[in-house]
Amino acid sequence: MTNSDGVPLGNHYSDGWKGRIIIPTILAGVIGGAAGLVSKNRMTFGVANVSATYATNLAIVAAFYCGARELARDARKSEPDDLVNSAVGGFASGALLGRLQGGQFGAIRYSIIMAVAGTAFDFSALKLSPVLQHFIRKVPEEKSQKNVGRSSWWRIPEWSPIQILDEEALAAKRAREEKNYAQRMLDKPKEES
Repeated sequence: MTNSDGVPLGNHYSDGWKGRIIIPTILAGVIGGAAGLVSKNRMTFGVANVSATYATNLAIVAAFYCGARELARDARKSEPDDLVNSAVGGFASGALLGRLQGGQFGAIRYSIIMAVAGTAFDFSALKLSPVLQHFIRKVPEEKSQKNVGRSSWWRIPEWSPIQILDEEALAAKRAREEKNYAQRMLDKPKEES
């Protein structure tokens, strides 16, 4: 069944909102936790407390921003990659968080900062998305072309002391180890006497 524009009624503008809110919120929490690990406050308050505080605060800011952006997108009935949604969502979430943090002046300051930062982040994500998609597609192609018969797309350099042996080299290594073991077992009774 379709509406008057020919769009199926099952398609909603809000499809996929969970991925556009939950994933960035989790990523922000991870980034906040990592920032807490290298914070100058970690020695004073403890690494666990600082990391948890940074992770929580950044996750809350990201959840507010992503939620406001999705609310603006749903209200405007626009596409997910529309940067106006980012500006409106950043302005709204910054105003709310700024009001809680610093009163009316904080609301104005935070709303401008969140609108600019959120729009810049979304713009850079839109520009980097094709590059990342190309890289994700390119890695399996290179794996199948360059490393036929290998189990990994990443090769250990030749100069590395860690080497993956083929079956012949592995058999030769086992033979050397067995010979050395047998020699040590023969020499052991001489040492005991």
